[in-house]
Amino acid sequence: MSDRGLLLGGDVVDGTDLRPVLNPADGTLVARYAAATSADVDRAVADAHERGRAWTLLHPDERARILRRGAEAIREHVDEIARVLTLEQGKPLPDSVKEILFGASVFEYYAEEGRRVHGSLRPTASAGTMSMVSYHPVGVVAGIVPWNYPVDLYAWKVAPALAAGCPVVVKPPEEAPLAIGMVSRLLVDAGLPPGALADLPGGADVGRRLAAHPDIALVTATCSTATGKAIMRAAAEHLTRVSLELGGHCPLVVLPDADLELAARAAARRSFSNMGQICIAVNRVIVLDGVADAFVDALRSEVAAYVLGDPSVPGVGYGPCTTAQVVEKARSHVADAVARGAQLVIGGSEPDGEQFAAGHYFLPTVLDHVPSDALVMTEETFGPVLAVHRVSTIGEAIAVANATDYGLAAYVYGEDLGQALAVAEQIEAGGVGVNVNDVSELQAPFGGWKQSGLGRELGPEGLHAYLETRHTKVRRPAIAVDR
Repeated sequence: MSDRGLLLGGDVVDGTDLRPVLNPADGTLVARYAAATSADVDRAVADAHERGRAWTLLHPDERARILRRGAEAIREHVDEIARVLTLEQGKPLPDSVKEILFGASVFEYYAEEGRRVHGSLRPTASAGTMSMVSYHPVGVVAGIVPWNYPVDLYAWKVAPALAAGCPVVVKPPEEAPLAIGMVSRLLVDAGLPPGALADLPGGADVGRRLAAHPDIALVTATCSTATGKAIMRAAAEHLTRVSLELGGHCPLVVLPDADLELAARAAARRSFSNMGQICIAVNRVIVLDGVADAFVDALRSEVAAYVLGDPSVPGVGYGPCTTAQVVEKARSHVADAVARGAQLVIGGSEPDGEQFAAGHYFLPTVLDHVPSDALVMTEETFGPVLAVHRVSTIGEAIAVANATDYGLAAYVYGEDLGQALAVAEQIEAGGVGVNVNDVSELQAPFGGWKQSGLGRELGPEGLHAYLETRHTKVRRPAIAVDR
């Protein structure tokens, strides 16, 4: 494909610093992108303030029409966007298609949700006054998007911000900026006015400038906890609002009465989908002793059937990791766990074969009898490694599930729904799946407790993150009433 430029002022602008995007499956060049500079950030923010006001002043119905047209265009071009997403990010083609279609659904949802923003009249202490509460766009938004689900998480940020009437300046990830560039151009073609959306791929310097910019009203980011803390520090100078979806270390608790085949299948899929590069991936399975052996056997059988390979090839369910750093961390976490007494069940290394030699491949890995002090039990691997930790009581399982600084998502499997719900209620996480291995739902809030983030995305809450509240108190004029 051709090189991609910057999206500034409604136009694609060539840059001088062209950087390569390499296919993680074989190291070949996919395309180059123009890296933004701090000056580009300043220009985009100024443009959003000046010309982006035209978007803010549009009637919500007109904003909705444009966002719906954008969603339709994304669906019409899903195959070509998916091909590029697979080449730059490494997920299998069906998973890329699924991601992009969900992104289109997010734009459709917020197109309508933006029309439902309404105020209210509130009771007052005096009959001579009236209180009106109304909601207004927060201002120019900076969106920082990660490389693991670039199109999806781009939509989670851009769609509600635009629906609320906020111009948006986005920093796509360096590793996977190409599919986002295609989507952003489709949105502009759908009718976004100049200044409403800027798309500035680049490195950490671009993110730092956005977070520290005095004219940014809110920074929304999906990133590691360490990066989230850096964003908060930069934003604090101007009291810039932040909405952060950060790291996770998600447990899956297998209760004694769980359907073990179902639980093993769910754990494996949620752990190894996208090669574990998911904030809500299952990192730890906490299983009761009495069913642990049978569960691990089911898990081994499930993972042994996985087909690893070139993600562009039909039938391949699992591709490469996106970066070499993911492979290195997976390798180090496996070595650490084994050194501490864990048993390797399956995987544990790069795959053999010439077809894997040039890519960032690592076999889906299951470790059993993992002690609680192993790195894989305390740090997010963000790669294809799953730790199984055995406990003797349900109380111990809950304690282990809560024994990290993270609280993004958790999962509980058990046939006694009352008991499973009782366990779920004691887990410290922003989302809990009971007999289901996904906590994301378009119309429900998504976000973390503890050091897994601040704020919520998706659902009505995802829109209200981009709105300011105003209370207007009015003295009523005295009205004479003829009797």
